[in-house]
Amino acid sequence: MRNGTRQDSGNGGPAERSVRLAYASLALASLLFGATFVVVKEAIATLPPYGFVGWRFLLGAALLLVISPPRTALVWRDGVIAGSLLYAGYIFQTLGLQYTSASNSGLITGLYVVLTPLLAALVGRHAPRVLVLLGAAVALGGFGMLTLQDGLALQRGDLMTVAAAVGFSGHIVFLARVARRHPVLPFTAVQLLTTALAGLTMSAGLEGFPLPEAAVWPALLITGILVSAGAFYLQVWSQTVVGPARTAIVLALEPAFAAATGAIVLGERLGLRGWLGAGLILLGIYAVLGAAGSEDELPAAEAITPAH
Repeated sequence: MRNGTRQDSGNGGPAERSVRLAYASLALASLLFGATFVVVKEAIATLPPYGFVGWRFLLGAALLLVISPPRTALVWRDGVIAGSLLYAGYIFQTLGLQYTSASNSGLITGLYVVLTPLLAALVGRHAPRVLVLLGAAVALGGFGMLTLQDGLALQRGDLMTVAAAVGFSGHIVFLARVARRHPVLPFTAVQLLTTALAGLTMSAGLEGFPLPEAAVWPALLITGILVSAGAFYLQVWSQTVVGPARTAIVLALEPAFAAATGAIVLGERLGLRGWLGAGLILLGIYAVLGAAGSEDELPAAEAITPAH
């Protein structure tokens, strides 16, 4: 482990306690990320998707801009590019939630873990590892079992969520190239601001720029502050203790938490075929994480979408 975390492993010293706290923090972050799908699905019944994305990320951006404002043109340039990819992921995810279940959305979004090393290999012009390809094939089979209805008919919301997973994968691959140039907080602030302004601009053009009603503010505060800021801080700190590979493995629990909260809160039921598909998606995700040969190939905390 990093940063001397193996020290005192046998006597319950400070290092061991830090590791346990880091894993607990990551589990909490995964739960918050997974529960967000239910929160968003209920909220967009009141506030349309573009407006919800815009207002949600404006809150997170405002908080981070106050804490750590960006100070260089390079942070703004790279942040706007990364934010555009982030926006693509979130708007397709939010639009998809109008037409698919929170459970499906969480599980399909998790495919970004599988798509990321494939896209990285394409951009880097090298062949992906065989185990990555096998994991991707397993996850694709699970996706088919989860979503295919009546022959080969895919649901509209599921296809939109696949587009979201592609957007998130592009965001991670881009961050892998540029994130080390910038301090985390101001770089993230620019990304969130870009996402917010894109969402509000589209809301003005397509939705008439509705203002959030009182009923939707709890969802905006939960997703914009508690998740965007709180869970993101948990994962960034935890990565400094246990490293990006282990961070990615624990955060991959997010789809499972999404399915569980969808079942508990919304009464969603996957059925036998759906649960088999969900299991294959999770198996494929963990196969890809286990097969990745270097930490740069993993969607670690510094690269994972920072505001589920």
